Amino acid sequence: MTEDRPRLRSLTRGDAAAAVVVLHGGREWSMARVASHQLAYLRMVPFATALARRGDGVGVYLLRNRYRGWNPPHEHPVQDAKWAIEQVIAERGDIPIVLVGHSMGGRVALRVAGHPNVVGVCLLAPWIKHEPVEQFADRAVLIAHGDRDRTTDPRASFRYAERLRAVTDRVARFDLRGEGHSMIRKAPVWTRLTTAFTFGVLGTQPLDPVITNAWRQPAPDGLRVPM
Repeated sequence: MTEDRPRLRSLTRGDAAAAVVVLHGGREWSMARVASHQLAYLRMVPFATALARRGDGVGVYLLRNRYRGWNPPHEHPVQDAKWAIEQVIAERGDIPIVLVGHSMGGRVALRVAGHPNVVGVCLLAPWIKHEPVEQFADRAVLIAHGDRDRTTDPRASFRYAERLRAVTDRVARFDLRGEGHSMIRKAPVWTRLTTAFTFGVLGTQPLDPVITNAWRQPAPDGLRVPM
């Protein structure tokens, strides 16, 4: 792989009837290369590892972007995520895909959610800024945000979840009480929500009733579920 391309790491072997692509965070502006030792990338390794450990015939991929920044108007991580999805399809075939993104990676995930192979999107402490919602029609969505996050705004993700309810009835949002942006204090809760959502949406295990109950609750109850 040439240096000007992102890196896509596969954590699973064998056949897969579905896949999940994990997307890391970053900065608004930076043309610095993403290194494997940087915290934004390392933060998502445990999520990808937990998903791969469950197996269930799901291919798990961890994307490492070319650059650390969003870099408008280029939006380099969006380009990288589109590339990653096509790589997965080229390798695995026409299979359903769930996206899991943290912070800037959450914004990336929602931007590429309209790809026809994407069936679900898990947004962890997402960076939300004047985003569209139409691409989420017929998709399942889970948003989780720490109520002490000072890097990305929990109020913005709540407002976005409200707007999502207009295009899909499968939207749940969870407030992680006492948690900040790094997802460290309650790491098992973040991981449990992510794995339950991913495998439930992909149909390799039953949908978690905590998530389905949130889907059924009217706003704001289903969008401010305390964890």
